[in-house]
Amino acid sequence: MSEQTQPADDHVVLGKLTSPYGIKGWLKVYSYTSPMDGILDYASWMLRHDGTLTRVSVAQGRRQGKGLVARLTGVDSREAAESLAGAEIVLPKAELPALAADEYYWHQLEGLRVVTREGLALGFIDGLFETGANDVMVVKGEVDAGLEARERLLPYLPGDVVLDVDLAAAVMTVDWDPDF
Repeated sequence: MSEQTQPADDHVVLGKLTSPYGIKGWLKVYSYTSPMDGILDYASWMLRHDGTLTRVSVAQGRRQGKGLVARLTGVDSREAAESLAGAEIVLPKAELPALAADEYYWHQLEGLRVVTREGLALGFIDGLFETGANDVMVVKGEVDAGLEARERLLPYLPGDVVLDVDLAAAVMTVDWDPDF
């Protein structure tokens, strides 16, 4: 394991280590990736724990029941695994795989200003979550936008609700009734 210090905003969180699994150093892994076991495709992880970034090698990983477990190189006991419980698994944003021109990572959409096709500001994307049908954007309203400062849930439907994403200008244009 090698320690580094880098600004936390240069990383995206892929998952976290939740608790030891067994007595031989395995850990339960909660993955934010889709598919869930995509996190196991990385031969090494950056762990953010107690303000420190540490590079670790993934010795083994697999599905276990409804979740994932992994064994990290050099972590050979339950006690060693316990010391890593709660660590976030992060990846430098620069190491994320490239996407097609019309695809975006959630972290790229968070913080974008959301405006209607008429130019009315609805607020900023505060987060996203998955549903069975489609992803949903949580848009937090602005007091100075002339609308009540409220939270809106907009479906992430490119070509239907989402008309344009301009990352350089940090603006997303949507087809959405501001009263809804």
